[in-house]
Parts: sequence; structure tokens; C-alpha cells
Amino acid sequence: MKAASLADIKRELKQRSPEELLTICLRLGRFKKDNKELLTYLLFEAGNEQSYIKLLKEDIDDMMEEINMSHLYYVKKGLQKIVRSLNKSLRYSGQKQTEVDARLYFCQRIQDSGIAINKHTTIKNLYHREIKRIEKALSSLHEDLQADYQYEIEKL
Repeated sequence: MKAASLADIKRELKQRSPEELLTICLRLGRFKKDNKELLTYLLFEAGNEQSYIKLLKEDIDDMMEEINMSHLYYVKKGLQKIVRSLNKSLRYSGQKQTEVDARLYFCQRIQDSGIAINKHTTIKNLYHREIKRIEKALSSLHEDLQADYQYEIEKL
């Protein structure tokens, strides 16, 4: 089966009643965890972006606590898991300021944790890739916000 274009889907959704839309959304939420997470963000978190950022930071803290620090291999795998989760969560929001805040916090947590960034090439590349993502997202923000965040990036 070939998926319809977004324009076709939008046209069809406009023709449906509110009850049918509710049924469609609930059915969509049953199939994949990602769909359910996106619906959760849109319904509960989208109205208050600051609480969503706080929630992301708490998730980062929880996942950082779970990382096995006995060997750099496990540290690398744990950090990669956090980045995957962070990327998915930031995709739901789509706001650059949220992305900058969350990624900055993640990089600060890496530094505060005492992980030897320069001893493992993959960890070093992961860290630098996150800084590049911050700078890319930062370039699309307002100049005043850029100045505020630039100071934070320099500390990293």
C-alpha cells in the first residue's frame, strides 16, 4: 500500500467529523510508541515548552545515572542511547530554543560527570557533534538569544 501525500491527508481530515478524528487519533496512538509519544507532546506538553524542557533535562539526568562507568565502551553506548532519545524528543517539539537548551544541558552533564572525553575517539566525536548541532540550531535564533547561549557554548 502506498501512503497518501500530506496534502491528500489534510484534505481528507477536513472532511471528517470530530468523532471520527478522535477515533483516528486513538487508533494511531495504539500502533507505535513514537505515535503515542508525539500525541502526548501535542496534547499535554506543547502548550508549556518550559515544562517540556524541564522534563527532557530530568530524562537526561536519569539516563546519565544509569550509565555504567566501569569501561569507556559502556559509557559510549550509554551516551549514544541518550542522544537517540534526545533526538526523538526534540523532533516532537521542533523549536530551536528547546533544542539548544536540551543539548547544552546534555553537554554540560557530560563534562560534569567526569567522563574522559578525549580518551575515546567515538565519545569525543559524539561530544563535538552535539556542539555543532547546538551551533547550527543557535544560528536560527534571535540575536539576543544567540549572545546568551554563545557564552554557555564557550564554557563547554
